[in-house]
Formats: sequence, C-alpha cells, structure tokens
Amino acid sequence: MSLLNTNILSIITFLPLLGMLLVLLTPPRAVRTIQWGSIAFSLIPLALSVVLFFSYDQSKGGFQFVESATWFPQINATYKLGIDGISLPLVVLTTFLTPLAMIISTSIEKNPKAYYALFFLLETTVLGVFVSLDLILFFIFYEIGLVPMFFLINQWGGANRRYASFKFILYTMFASLGMLLAIQVIGLTSKSFDMVYLASEAGRPFTERNPANFFGWDTSVWKAVAFVAFTIAFALKIPIWPLHTWLPDAHTEAPTGGSMMLAGILLKLGGYGFFRLVMPLFPDVFGQALLPGLTFAQVLAILALLSIILGAFAAWGQNDFKKLVAYSSINHMGFVSMGIAATGLALAPNSTVREIDAIIAGNGAVLQMVTHGLSSAAMFAMVGVLYDRAHTRDLNRYGGLWAMMPAYGAMLIFCAMGSLGLPGLSGFVSEFMVVRGAWPVFTLYTILAMAGLLVTGIYILKAIQKVLHGPLGEEWHHHPLPDIRFTEILGVAPLMGAMLVLGVYPALALNLINVGVQGLLR
Repeated sequence: MSLLNTNILSIITFLPLLGMLLVLLTPPRAVRTIQWGSIAFSLIPLALSVVLFFSYDQSKGGFQFVESATWFPQINATYKLGIDGISLPLVVLTTFLTPLAMIISTSIEKNPKAYYALFFLLETTVLGVFVSLDLILFFIFYEIGLVPMFFLINQWGGANRRYASFKFILYTMFASLGMLLAIQVIGLTSKSFDMVYLASEAGRPFTERNPANFFGWDTSVWKAVAFVAFTIAFALKIPIWPLHTWLPDAHTEAPTGGSMMLAGILLKLGGYGFFRLVMPLFPDVFGQALLPGLTFAQVLAILALLSIILGAFAAWGQNDFKKLVAYSSINHMGFVSMGIAATGLALAPNSTVREIDAIIAGNGAVLQMVTHGLSSAAMFAMVGVLYDRAHTRDLNRYGGLWAMMPAYGAMLIFCAMGSLGLPGLSGFVSEFMVVRGAWPVFTLYTILAMAGLLVTGIYILKAIQKVLHGPLGEEWHHHPLPDIRFTEILGVAPLMGAMLVLGVYPALALNLINVGVQGLLR
C-alpha cells in the first residue's frame, strides 16, 4: 500500500519516458537489446496498472489516487491526476497493448532505436490523457500524442506513408485547435480548468450554480461554441461518419505496431472525451434541438447508425486486407457512439430515458472501447504477420493458406470471431449491452443498426474465405509461406486470452465500469 499512497499515477504515466531515455542511451547496433529491453521495461507500467486496477475501491467510487499540485497559478491551472471506473480500464488497456505492439514490431529493421523511443512517448501521452483532471494538462497530453504517431506512420509506413501521415495530423490538429479554443473559453469565464469542479458546477440546478461560472450561462453563445468544438474534436477522433476519412489511410500505411496502437488506443481518446468532458460539462445539450425535430442525441445516434452501416459496407467492398480491418473500426466504434448518445440523453433536463437503460448503454460503450481495442489490435497484428511473408495485402492473391499455415489460420479465425462478436468472446458482450441500452431510447436506429451487424459477418467471413480457404494461390506453390513464429504468437496470444476472459467473465471489467458510469449519471 505504500506504493499506492505515493504518486502512483505520475509514476505509471511518466515511467515510459524513462524507458525512452534508456533506449536513446543504448548503442544503435544493440538491436536486440533495444527491442527486448523495451518490451521488458514496458511490462513495469503494465504491472503497476494491474495493481491499481485491483486496488480501486469500487464501493467508494469516484476519482481515486488523486494527485494535485500547484502548476500554473497565473491561469489557475493545476497538475491534477485521478482515475475512476471509466478511465482505469483504458489505462490498463494502454499498458497491456504497448508491450504486445512492441513484440509484433521486432521485425522492424529501419532505425529500431527511434521506433521504440517513439512508442514509449506515445504511451506516456495516452496515459496522460486518461488520468488528467485539468483541462490544460488534458490538452497538452492529447496534442503531444499526435507527434509520435505522425512519425511512426511517416517513417515506418507503407508506400503512401507521407500522404497518410500528413492527412492524419492535419485532420486531428484542426480538431484540436477548436478544442483549445473551447478550453480557453471555459478557463476565462469560469476561472478554473479543474474538470471535477467544472463537472460538479455543470450538474447543479441552475439556481444553485455559481453565477460567475461559465456553465451558469445557459443561453451563452460561448457555451455553444465550446460544446461544438469539443464535439467535433472527439467525433473526429472516434471517428464518426463523415469525419472518418483520415482513418483508412492512416491504418493502411502505418506499420503493424502503429496500427495496433492507433486502433487499439488512440481511437478511444474520442469516446473517452465524450464521457469525460462533453457529457459532464454539457449535460443539458443532449436534449436540445440541433436540427428541426432532432435533438443533439438523436443526430449523434443517426451518425452512429451511419458509421455502423456504411463502415460495414465499406469493409465488405475492400480487397486490401488491412483496409478491410481499418473500415471495420469505423463500424465497431459506431456502437460506442450509439451508447454515448443514449447515455447522454439521460442527462438532459426532463429526460424520459430510464436510468437503467442509460447505465447499460454507457457500460456497453465503455466496454466496447476496451473490447474493440483487443480485437482490432489482434486483427492488425494478424494482417501484419501475413504481409511480412507474402508482401501483399490483396485478398485475391491469397487463398488456401490454411494447409500451409495451420497455426496462423486457427489464430486468425479466433481473432476474426472476436471482431465479429461471437458469443463467448468479449465483442459480443459489449455490443449486446449497447444494443440493449439504446433499444428503448432509439428503437428505430437500433433496429437499422442490425443491418450493420449482418454485414459485419459477411466481411469477416469474406476475409477468412479469401485468406484460408479455396485453392492455394499459384504463386505460393513456388514461394511457400512459413507459419506464424513463436514471437508473433507471443504478441497475439495475450489478446486472444483477454477476449476470451472478458467474453466469459465480463464482470471483471464491468463491475468497475459500472461504478464510473453510475457516478457520471448521478
């Protein structure tokens, strides 16, 4: 307990920077030392986050392990960290995926020293977003996180890596500028950047709010500006259709480890932003009219529906294996958006949404972020394993590889079923909960979303059939492909295990998530 009584969140967050420093001090020729030393060091934040997970007092709830120190008194910004039932599972997911992405990246030959250093920097920035309780601190971590991913795509990506990397950073930086404006507006009008204080003020009845607080100005145009800026920033990060166009290019051109982190972690920053900032700070807006006859929550639900259906159809139409998996992320993250819309509507004044439905939808949305992080990272890893051997992602050039790569084939089917949402695996639980929670709130949209689930099965089975079944591709008769190696199994097997454990025993994560979602609603 002595360790937990110290600045445990700061230690977990900034420990990867020590790993980055050690990598930079290692001689460039010591490639194996850089690779396996980085992997070993990345297990330390994982171990600490697991200890944190089981040390969180669920009976108490709220933000725990809070750290606060004077940082920027001139503008009332503080160094404040804390975790709750929504952020803690994502902290564990981040520290879990990082060493696995590093293991899959051991085939990287170009400048591994810089590659692994950037991975550590990326881990710190993402962890910083999840534990920050000050808006300025949140933004700094959020923005710096763009830098390592930009260079990972730009330097170690595919043929169109420069186009994809610049598209990625321009889209996300544009959205971040709006978020910075919103943060400045909040700071200037409320005289505080403390996210807990601001959320408590926003949740008060109007007559009880501090008159000097920004969130007491229910008709203020600046409140609308801040809300729109936050919404666009996080919707683009998820990404919600039609703000998704940067994602397929970034995924397709990124190195395998980069794709695992991008799909598994970075997309979750958008969903997390809705839970941590948009819903707590603007609880009344979800029920307000955005278009004639449509509230903001309904518009968000429609966009989520389009993400589910169009993302699934786009994935079905791909012959590039990696693009198929990339578009599937838009499809699956649409369920996160649907859960957010249902949960957010329950916060609106005079809402008719039952609390139990909002809780189930919110739990499902947070769990979906975790389960999609596992399944998408696994699928991108499996695509990378095959590309390293075949040097092509064209599904039409594969075929019949089961006989040649039986271990790979078995693992691919397992991971694909996890992505499909097969009962018994984690994706089924999270998507079922979103559908169950959203059904009474957005019945028509939820019914239509079932078409997306149908097409999900089609594109997943298409990928399996094109890769593993049918006659063996002509070129592989003369160029046999070796089966998956032990190192690659080591990078994927833990993801498979996590999908199975959460599929069979989802309460392991849901008990904690439920505490966070109920705290948000109450």
